[in-house]
Amino acid sequence: MTRSPMKRAVALALVAAAAIAVALLPQALGPFHIRVLQFFFFAAATAVAWNILGGFAGYWSFGHTVSIGVGAFSAAHFGLIFGQAEGPWGMVLPLLAGGLVSGVFALIIAYPLLRLRGTYFAIAMLGVSQVVAELANNLSVFQGGVGLFLPSPVPSGMAPERFYYYAFAALLALCLGVSWAVKRSKFGYALLSIREDEDTAQMLGVATERYKIAAFVLSASLVGLLGAVYGYSLGYFTTYSVFRLDFSLNMIVFCLIGGIGTLFGPVIGAALLLFLTNVLLSDFLDIHLMLTGALVVATILLMPGGILRAGATLPWKRRARKEAKA
Repeated sequence: MTRSPMKRAVALALVAAAAIAVALLPQALGPFHIRVLQFFFFAAATAVAWNILGGFAGYWSFGHTVSIGVGAFSAAHFGLIFGQAEGPWGMVLPLLAGGLVSGVFALIIAYPLLRLRGTYFAIAMLGVSQVVAELANNLSVFQGGVGLFLPSPVPSGMAPERFYYYAFAALLALCLGVSWAVKRSKFGYALLSIREDEDTAQMLGVATERYKIAAFVLSASLVGLLGAVYGYSLGYFTTYSVFRLDFSLNMIVFCLIGGIGTLFGPVIGAALLLFLTNVLLSDFLDIHLMLTGALVVATILLMPGGILRAGATLPWKRRARKEAKA
């Protein structure tokens, strides 16, 4: 057996082991820890989806929470207009509507916004998220100020936290699968060239505009799908339940800590921060934000490439490489 098939077999075995562990874990945990893992899957999945645009293409969005809000509101209004069947299958069409509307909205705003770069794009996306949130909150047609109810799709006899645990775990797997496929494709290499030097990529014939828009729409669609499920998990939500600025910031921080532009970096970053805030520092709510901020600053200073690239970016490693070159 050659090395490549061996690596493939090991990877498949690890994926199978992880799937079995995820499936069996709720049997050994209480409701609180299941909810913590449920939120971890949601947070990690949003970070993985954000990473397609921010990590692969280098276009950092500070307003990706707009897709969570658009997805949740689209699912709720789709259900109100067309009605919903009971049980898990009743949420399928609203969820698809949430992802589709988020993607279409991203497509509409993509061309003017993606002509901006760097800080200008990041701030523009932040502005878009705030504007859309205010529209949802103040226009009566959206009912954001009053709030929206979503019927429970949880099967009878099943605990809600377990249902959403598996739902968000499946969506994390979907986001990782899409991210893996993008990273290994021509699409992924085009995004990498855009991140490294967009002008040079364009001169070499890369259709930068088309690839940027595709990454933006794909990322927004996945986040919109997650937003729709998040709306169902709340049951009742208002504008500011889903258009939350901290969601956007968390996506970026998780990627930075784990390794921006890597496949599993966002998952590792989300696991580390949520473990710190929800488990280790749960009894120190008055200082956990300070400690979390200190961790983020230390990670950026000591490991600017994130945990997965720590071996190449630690200060003493960089110094050793410089001495070796000299």
